[in-house]
Amino acid sequence: MANIINLLGVDIGGTKCAVVYGIDIDGQIRIEDKVRFDTLDVNQTISRILNELKHLCLKYSLNPENTRGIGISCGGPLDSRKGMILSPPNLPGWDNIPIVQMVKNATGIKASLQNDANACAVAEWKYGAGRGTKNMVFLTFGTGLGAGMILDGRLYSGTNDFAGELGHIRLADFGPVGYGKAGSVEGFASGGGIAQLAATAVKEKLMMGNKVSWCPNGDISSITAKEVAEAAKKGDELAIEIYKTSATYLGKAIAILIDLINPEMIIIGSIFVRAEELIRPFMQAAIDHEALSGASKVCMIKPAELSESIGDVAALSLAANTME
Repeated sequence: MANIINLLGVDIGGTKCAVVYGIDIDGQIRIEDKVRFDTLDVNQTISRILNELKHLCLKYSLNPENTRGIGISCGGPLDSRKGMILSPPNLPGWDNIPIVQMVKNATGIKASLQNDANACAVAEWKYGAGRGTKNMVFLTFGTGLGAGMILDGRLYSGTNDFAGELGHIRLADFGPVGYGKAGSVEGFASGGGIAQLAATAVKEKLMMGNKVSWCPNGDISSITAKEVAEAAKKGDELAIEIYKTSATYLGKAIAILIDLINPEMIIIGSIFVRAEELIRPFMQAAIDHEALSGASKVCMIKPAELSESIGDVAALSLAANTME
């Protein structure tokens, strides 16, 4: 007979939120119901979250006895131990919000809170590419770059939830700005960073009187990482060079992780999933050059398996992990 565990999740984003009901069936996740809505002001959004949770509980007869927990995923900073959201830059007005207690009061069900990178790490560990590992790292590599770490079979969030801020580490004195720091990992290895690298490279070409086919109108402010990837996949040398730069610095950052915590797996999301063939060769060359060979050879690097569904599964994964 299958072992079925009821789970609820809340994914809080700067523009959209989702409230999700899912079940864990013998270690496999299945989403049963989901409601998405716009993130409005703090009071309206919290009211909507609580109402949708109560509606799902009523609709599916969910209660503290038959439901493992409610996982809440949100951008930081936050205090996971106190269950509080602490003024995230993409959520104006969300100042010292005791979201875990509010959710528990509304439903009676135990809840837990983690930042989105940590939540995604738990998701890939429990239900994705990291299943069966004890030491793994998840890298977001999307708009920005953050890391979630599973160490010795447990999520590690640090003393006050600032563990895993790999994007803030400076790799060069000069370079694109990410996480408020020029030359940072996020500056080189993120969607925003790739766009900055591309803007600089294209501007240089244009000032020399050359045209760039994938930026025909010369508007460097509108260049995206996706456009650069599409051009690189078609063989454009400039676009390939931009991705080479990004991938090389990503490899240097990963080498630091490998030397520091000796993981058995590093899972990379978003841009890596969509453009692995552009990134992996240059990334791996940097890892081979920088990392300790004994640690590097036992560390597999994989694209995220959950891909587009990771936000929903991440919140549910926190619920599954609530009692562990």
